[in-house]
Amino acid sequence: MTEAAIEKENKDIAQQYKELLRISYQTLTDEDKKLIRQAFDVAVDAHKDQRRKSGEAYIFHPIAVAKIVASEIGLDATSIAAALLHDVVEDTSYTLDDIRKMFGDTVARIVDGLTKISNLEHDKDVSLQAENFRKMLLTLNDDVRVIIIKIADRLHNMQTMDSMRTDKQEKIASETLYIYAPLAHRIGLYNIKTELEDLGLKYTEPDVYNEILQKIRESKEEQDKYIAEFTRVIEDSLDKENLQYTIKGRPKSIYSIRRKMKNQNVTFDEVYDKFAVRIIYGSDPANEKFLAWKIYSIVTDHFRPNPTRLRDWISSPKSTGYEALHITVMGPKGRWVEVQIRSERMNEIAEKGYAAHYKYKQGNQEDGLEEWVNKLQEALENSEVNAVDFVEQFKLNLYSKEIFVFTPQGELKSLPKGATPLDFAFSIHTEIGLKTRGARVNGKLVPLSSTLKTGDQVEIITSEKAKPNSNWLDYATTARARAKIKSSLKEEKKNIAEEGKAILSRKLRAQKIPFNEKTINELVIFFKLKTSLDLFYRVGVGTIDNQKLKDYAASRSNALVSFFKSKIRKQDTVEDIDRDEITAKYDQLVFGRDEEVLDYKLANCCNPIPGDSVFGFITVSEGIKVHKKDCPNAIQLQSNFAYRIIQAKWKDSTQEEFKAVIKLTGIDNIGLVNDVTREISNNMNVNIKNINFDSQDGIFTGKVTVVVKNNSLLKKLIEHLKKINGIDKVTRE
Repeated sequence: MTEAAIEKENKDIAQQYKELLRISYQTLTDEDKKLIRQAFDVAVDAHKDQRRKSGEAYIFHPIAVAKIVASEIGLDATSIAAALLHDVVEDTSYTLDDIRKMFGDTVARIVDGLTKISNLEHDKDVSLQAENFRKMLLTLNDDVRVIIIKIADRLHNMQTMDSMRTDKQEKIASETLYIYAPLAHRIGLYNIKTELEDLGLKYTEPDVYNEILQKIRESKEEQDKYIAEFTRVIEDSLDKENLQYTIKGRPKSIYSIRRKMKNQNVTFDEVYDKFAVRIIYGSDPANEKFLAWKIYSIVTDHFRPNPTRLRDWISSPKSTGYEALHITVMGPKGRWVEVQIRSERMNEIAEKGYAAHYKYKQGNQEDGLEEWVNKLQEALENSEVNAVDFVEQFKLNLYSKEIFVFTPQGELKSLPKGATPLDFAFSIHTEIGLKTRGARVNGKLVPLSSTLKTGDQVEIITSEKAKPNSNWLDYATTARARAKIKSSLKEEKKNIAEEGKAILSRKLRAQKIPFNEKTINELVIFFKLKTSLDLFYRVGVGTIDNQKLKDYAASRSNALVSFFKSKIRKQDTVEDIDRDEITAKYDQLVFGRDEEVLDYKLANCCNPIPGDSVFGFITVSEGIKVHKKDCPNAIQLQSNFAYRIIQAKWKDSTQEEFKAVIKLTGIDNIGLVNDVTREISNNMNVNIKNINFDSQDGIFTGKVTVVVKNNSLLKKLIEHLKKINGIDKVTRE
């Protein structure tokens, strides 16, 4: 580089630094400026020999990230310093200890968190990628600013991605849409979320992006004219009330227009609400709410509102801290227009999220973000859930719309849309969730799978004896509830495996077979299982019974077969035999809510394999075809033929449960029904589905439908029932 070029670059760097201080949202003290200057000097020195792909000095990147943190997100001096230093430890000779000595623990902790995230391997493999996201989210608890600066870093990378290879662009853009945009949404950084989504679309579907961008530009003039016309109608009325206000039009983002076109299967011209009108008014804190409703009444005096589209986030703000009044009205020329009414304070919170929330936070009100981080932490630390499931579930909770429900005491709780009473129970406390026996919504008993609506009052009925069963996973939608249920079910399975281990030891002793590691290894291979826990669990529930163990003993005692088997078994060792997990052998597809076993064919378009998330489609001539949920044809089938879609999922047939009907006859006496139900309930892994007793002239007959894992458990239960005093006959229908 020539000297003149170097001088120009240095001038630019100094200029950028001045601008960084000038645009900071927070008021910077002298102390703050000193901290930022020191961080700036260290960053310039550390990156002096580095250049970006575009050829410019690397230092421009940390400065740009710091500018986003300072103005668009509005964080404090500590965060601005950490943003300037975010790549120093990773890319240069400076160590974390150097940073700690120079800038103190907080900056060092944030820089450390950011370095950990950057060091995650980037890979196409979804499960590894998901594991990385999970690790990244774990840094949330160290300091939420880590994730916020990471989002700023990602935003600047997305803004300057033009000089990268196409495959790199696509990968980074997909990752952004997959996790960073939803995270920005959840933290309340709506402007950044929108920009990340639009940039994500620019690189994943460039043609679509450019086409919509072009159309938005073409319609801008018409849109401005429309907003001016809309404003003219209400201006006089607003002025009469002496209100300080501004009215702006806000075009919908390219990404959200694209989503609407896709979901509603319409063209650009058919998307009717391509923009929103925002009324921002000045107010002191005491009159904020009153003025919002005053403006609402003025707007609805002039334009007819759509009553189903009123959103009151002033009385109950979103858990991101967002407050506003949204109404959709029939505007001029018969067009629906979304009108957002916000005070200047509300507008700042909507634009800056986290930072403005803290600036305005008074007293000790509960903060949605902190509460969310704590709940997320619980789900994260529960390592039982595999990473892909976790991230999928987590993403659901990031973007989901909220509903507001009441506790029996009248407290307001926010839950994701689609939540059930079971989600509500777990949102109050894990113990309440695990002990849930039933729920009342608005005073009526409802199934645990029913969907809650805004305004419902929910009461959870608990019982010490209640415990989760596998159906609960179909009822719960939130990450927290599902993680806790899975963890509890695993615990239950491990307890059964413990019993199974003791039973197996006894049964092997009876067959004169030593109970040692070699035998267990042989048994795991003989029954085509994966881990020793699988073996013990299946003995515990009776899937591996005496007959099957005799078959194993017979195969063992045949010396010749045994010799060849031991030769073959050299390669046949199971690597993960001691894994602390009960695996599922996905070998059976079940359909519908009742999980029926039906005939089916696997679709050729997506070739599902056991364990995939799938659904059944009832074809005209070929019966049920099974497709993956992310099959290219899935959206078209689900939207056009919803009535022919049938739920489907893979199950482990050895862990499947079956219904059986037991008939009982005997002499009627007081307490007999109680004895029968107690006997069934006390039997391991047996649930009563249906019960019917009839007594006539001292003789009683009864029918009980039970759910059991297998035949041997049923036989055991029948034997126990026969021993009850007064029972004459017990048969299976």
